[in-house]
Amino acid sequence: MNAIIGRKLGMTQIFDEAGAVVPVTVIEAGPCPVVQVRSQEKEGYTAVQLGFGQQKDTRASKAEKGHALKAGLQAAPAVLKEFRFDETPEVGSTVTVGGFERGGRVKVTGVTKGRGFQGVMKRHGFGGGRASHGATRIHRAPGSIGAGTNPSRVIKGKRMPGHMGAEQQTVRNLLVAKVDAEKNLLYVRGAVPGPVNGVVFVQKQ
Repeated sequence: MNAIIGRKLGMTQIFDEAGAVVPVTVIEAGPCPVVQVRSQEKEGYTAVQLGFGQQKDTRASKAEKGHALKAGLQAAPAVLKEFRFDETPEVGSTVTVGGFERGGRVKVTGVTKGRGFQGVMKRHGFGGGRASHGATRIHRAPGSIGAGTNPSRVIKGKRMPGHMGAEQQTVRNLLVAKVDAEKNLLYVRGAVPGPVNGVVFVQKQ
């Protein structure tokens, strides 16, 4: 299996054989039931739909319950995601973290932390204005945002204050430092996008 759905638990550190400290992000990966298998004949493409977690029975719709019942599940998954798999598993089977190996490379996709409305210094890393010599209330201002008479407008794509974060982001080429199949834990070296308990998608590279 080359992909799995998980939940970010946070960061910690482990030690390798040489005793060096390795900073890792801990991901609770799976177990993920195979809810549906897309075929070229029926849907026009091949993919495997995995589920993760469980919804409360009162919150799941009839369509979600019926979709899960077809796969032999007792409750509707909280998250559904399609992946392209090399092999085709059976509906109702389970994808576990045991399919990953220590030393392998993965890419992790998640939704970054929402920062709300932010200025240009935090959002884009601007240096800000002068702190002295007559500077008045412009220390964190963006400065000039466009030309005058020509073209008489602000150019599209100008870096300005606005909503920051809460965007899908993929971090590639992360190293799998440790795999704990008993506890369904995946230890990935480096930072993973998203807050603690955020849903992430892990794929082999």
